[in-house]
Amino acid sequence: MDWPAFVLSLELAAATLAVLLPLGLWLGRWLARTRLRGKALVEAVVVLPLVLPPTVLGYYLLVTLGAGSPLGRWLLAQFDLRLTFNFLGLLVASVVFNIPFIVQPIQRAFESIPPQLAEAAAVSGLRAWSTFWRIELPLVWPGLLSAMVLTFVHTLGEFGVVLMVGGNIPGETRTIAIAIYDRVQAFDLASADRMALVLLLLSLGAVAASFFAAARLIKSR
Repeated sequence: MDWPAFVLSLELAAATLAVLLPLGLWLGRWLARTRLRGKALVEAVVVLPLVLPPTVLGYYLLVTLGAGSPLGRWLLAQFDLRLTFNFLGLLVASVVFNIPFIVQPIQRAFESIPPQLAEAAAVSGLRAWSTFWRIELPLVWPGLLSAMVLTFVHTLGEFGVVLMVGGNIPGETRTIAIAIYDRVQAFDLASADRMALVLLLLSLGAVAASFFAAARLIKSR
């Protein structure tokens, strides 16, 4: 078992979720409420990482963020910052790749709230923030929980994007998915089996727990 790779994957998943959670809440709610004419285009951009092959998305991120790109040169000159072949680059790639996994469930959850509830809250004197915190957020909690779990477990299994942007540097960018690939390439199937089983059980347990918690919450209402 490659424990450094496993720990790195957990850290990447946690950091990705921390970055995407506020963004997903804001964007998902905005998409559910807006009547903007260009909404379909925004939704298409959000869904794009789902339909693009991971290596294609990783390639474009590498070209955009690499030291040879205008953005990469500017970041290096102004902040001495590199966004490729390090953990920060993995995080940026992971955030981009996981946007649809957190935005779509949250958007669907907000769309399920009748508009009359917000209107009634406003008539009752609740401010927008109080309405969001005391009414909307409890109602969307099952969808929010599903989005969080999907984002976390999907990050654990990322391969193509993180390999393109981060490479395979032990202790810095080698995730558990890349470690499994390495073991298969080396014909060490016993190690690959153990790591794949741990990843499978962890993902299954997290998804099952989220479904159970969401069902209990809905039932309690």
